[in-house]
Amino acid sequence: MVSQDNKTDSSSPQNENPQDEPVFSDVTGSAAFQIKYLVRDLQAGIITGAMAIPLSVGIAMMSDYPIKVALATVVFACFIGWINAWIRPGNYIGAPGVAAGLAPVLALGVASFGLENMAFVIFLTASMQAVIWKFDLQKYILIAVPSYLVEGLLAGVGLKIAINFFAMTYEIPADMETDVFWNAARIQIFLISITGFVGFIYLFTKFQTTQPAVPYFVLIFAGVILAQFIHMPMLHVDDVPLSLALPIPQFDNAMTWMYVIGFAAMLATIDVIEQVMSNAAIEKIDPLKRRCNTNNSLLAIWIANMGASFFGGMTNLDGVAKSTTNKLAGAYTKLSVLIIGAVILFFVLNTEFLEFLPKFSLAAIMIFTGWKMIMGLLHVCHQGQYALMLATLCALLVYQLGIFEGLLIALVMHGFVNYVVLNRAHNLKSRAIIKKYLERFAGHGGVD
Repeated sequence: MVSQDNKTDSSSPQNENPQDEPVFSDVTGSAAFQIKYLVRDLQAGIITGAMAIPLSVGIAMMSDYPIKVALATVVFACFIGWINAWIRPGNYIGAPGVAAGLAPVLALGVASFGLENMAFVIFLTASMQAVIWKFDLQKYILIAVPSYLVEGLLAGVGLKIAINFFAMTYEIPADMETDVFWNAARIQIFLISITGFVGFIYLFTKFQTTQPAVPYFVLIFAGVILAQFIHMPMLHVDDVPLSLALPIPQFDNAMTWMYVIGFAAMLATIDVIEQVMSNAAIEKIDPLKRRCNTNNSLLAIWIANMGASFFGGMTNLDGVAKSTTNKLAGAYTKLSVLIIGAVILFFVLNTEFLEFLPKFSLAAIMIFTGWKMIMGLLHVCHQGQYALMLATLCALLVYQLGIFEGLLIALVMHGFVNYVVLNRAHNLKSRAIIKKYLERFAGHGGVD
């Protein structure tokens, strides 16, 4: 449940045990730093930062963005998230970063408008998010777009990610190509990839509730060591310059402008919905049971997005996977997020170290990420058969047609089904149905 109140009810069951930690969510600055949690937050930041690097790299590749730009985006978002925690904390252990769910959307934007125009698109997206934050509009968005459709959308994106990175599991260096596709070198790297993926799944299953970063570390270090003995494709990072510039658009016709505005609105909406869903998950895993304020989180997001647009950066939000790792690694305050940014900043300044990462290791991590997004459909099962069927259909439409088209068709179908049910089963006229739907917006006071 997303609350507009940062305080935790002192009468809640969590506080009945005298051994529990005190809740300090209403103390100024406590969300950003507590001296007694310094060591825990340092440890958590280092572990989560290291885990976030291959994820950010993979999402950048899926988004058709330069890897260095994606990492710089995460660094900036971490800094803004920490500063925001001093003033208006949204959550207390959420770790910001570039979102896998938005990767195909950003790739579509790059293909449609060019990377040079994406800075303006992100600026426009951030501006729309600022309006959503100012007027607390996210609750209305969640009425219009049911959470199970968002799960379907993310499942479709996850399928795209898994299939996109599968090719890396059998990729070999150009000098090892032969007329025979499945030559000895390709079979070897494919077997290594399968072994790595199976090992990753095993370790994740074993450590997911205690140290979920373990499988990432093991796979990466094993890949780096193996690459010293076997000739295999390695990650290449273009050392692109990072410079500040005004996000000025270069569009030459009205139709393009209309498409850009619609695209930015879609990007802003998906980003906001994902953050709302993330906050709900982060609130459940908070070690001190502190409540999240989603509107405050949106403040940090749009500021970070707007700032990123001035150096060509991407969109950001607090990811559930990184936030879970942050919590299990020992985080109690947003200081851990500042440390995450510092860890990633090292690799922004020293991108050559990223080229020690074999592509098969990255592929295994991203295929697992896509698979986890697909498995999000299981969260819909408790909402009934209709929700599961529509979410699954949305996933297939998103995969086949694209995020914008897939979600739009699913929403139209959802509206049509509701209209038929109300019209036929409840014998309501069109005007009464529209009035009933609008009353949901007028009478909604919060987000559950």
